Amino acid sequence: MDFDFTPVFDSAGYLLGGVGTTILLSLLSIILGGVIGLAVGLGRCYGSRPLALVLGFYVDTMRAIPVLVLLVWMYFAFPIASGINLPPFWAAVVALSLHSAAYVAEIFRAGIQSIRSGQTRAGLALGMSTSQLIRKIILPQAFIRMLPDFGSIISRTIKYTSIATVIAVPELMRRADTVATQSYRPIEVFTAAMVAYFVMTFPVTRVVDGVYRRVAHRGQS
Repeated sequence: MDFDFTPVFDSAGYLLGGVGTTILLSLLSIILGGVIGLAVGLGRCYGSRPLALVLGFYVDTMRAIPVLVLLVWMYFAFPIASGINLPPFWAAVVALSLHSAAYVAEIFRAGIQSIRSGQTRAGLALGMSTSQLIRKIILPQAFIRMLPDFGSIISRTIKYTSIATVIAVPELMRRADTVATQSYRPIEVFTAAMVAYFVMTFPVTRVVDGVYRRVAHRGQS
């Protein structure tokens, strides 16, 4: 079998545009998912029981629904139900953010609950408010303990962006499919796409693991 990567090189600019869209989609989904996940995690730990039940239902629902189904629903069904039309890119951002936020919320909840209760009692005895206790004692230690799990969430979100091809988001996989179809060179083009995803994802996990090894002692209590 002869391999010809000429279509990849000829379409390098087009494919790199897809890489840029993939990175932007990943960043927005990770940031928005992290913010929502933090709010949900704190709500489940420190909110009222009714609020915790509602947030728990959200977490269980998001974890039970495949991300592909959520993505398709957000693009095709949400506009019908709400009257709000979302462009493909933003539909993907919302779907990926809501999906990842459920997992981030559980990571935050587990990290917060892993802090010994004695530290909470000591902080309250010193006259700290609940918000001060969370910001200055609980979250700094919990965040360090959660770093390895955050690395997994980040890498998984980057990989999940490839699913956005089903709603025509012009990310890497969508553009790779276009080039492969036009050039009749799927092996070469999709191999290049696979390498590109590896290059985007692997350093992230290594960097997070390296940071965790350096600061892990600060999360011990």
